[in-house]
Amino acid sequence: MMRRIATLTVLAFLFLPACQKNRGNRILLGSKNFTEQIILAELLKQYIASHTGLQAESRVNLGGTLMCHQAVRAGEIDLYVEYTGTALTAVLGEAPGGSPADVFRRVKAGYAERFGLEVLEPLGFNNTFAIVVRGEDARRLKLKTISDAAQEVPAWRAGFGYEFMERQDGFPGLGKTYNLRLDGSPRTMELGLLYRALIEKQVDIVAGNATDGIISASDLVILEDDRHYFPPYDAVPVAGRKVLKEHPELGVALHALAGRISEDEMRQMNYAVDGLHREIRQVVSDFLRAKRL
Repeated sequence: MMRRIATLTVLAFLFLPACQKNRGNRILLGSKNFTEQIILAELLKQYIASHTGLQAESRVNLGGTLMCHQAVRAGEIDLYVEYTGTALTAVLGEAPGGSPADVFRRVKAGYAERFGLEVLEPLGFNNTFAIVVRGEDARRLKLKTISDAAQEVPAWRAGFGYEFMERQDGFPGLGKTYNLRLDGSPRTMELGLLYRALIEKQVDIVAGNATDGIISASDLVILEDDRHYFPPYDAVPVAGRKVLKEHPELGVALHALAGRISEDEMRQMNYAVDGLHREIRQVVSDFLRAKRL
């Protein structure tokens, strides 16, 4: 908790000049600290600039969910992309469960009532948590579901991100739901290191994201969540009411972007950056041109 408070204090200091002056026609976008979020910030930056005439800027790698949430609440950024299941459990503190439409409705209402934030329509893809193992292990043990993995002995060596270890929709509930046997406590590490640790056999099972492009490219396998533990995680823009009121054209543009990014398209963009090491700006530009956006 002290580490979070200290980090938030630093973040507030860094953004203080932006908070003290009127940004005018500048829109400030934020992102969490993993590839997909940085891609989405760049995508919104290019899209908003070309469709509204507003000057869009981005500040990426702000940290985890709570960092971005605090930043948009405080007006330090105007907009970022969140995931509905994350918003429901990690931010609103509600129990996971419900259809995608129901979760979206609860999140939209909760953010408006409690934080004065607007949750706009989903961008089109669901980036759910993914429990991932090596392909060779999946084939050797005939694993298709998380239940299959839970029945295997000896226990699995697990690697999870810091948030996943603490969140209501993370490891504690997953372990209970599946009675998942682990070899000691899970190793906690940065999200960008999870797959490397799995591929190099430092761990046997990790919690990644369904749209991570490196999964299929590295012969890794997502185990089916056969007990439907994870809620839907539809990607949604979250914005402050002030910026939408001052720039109604921003809301119009974001509404037109709803439903335009599929899971496969997001996965391909992630792989282009992580797997092919292409420049994010060009990957986004190519996608927008191909979609005529």
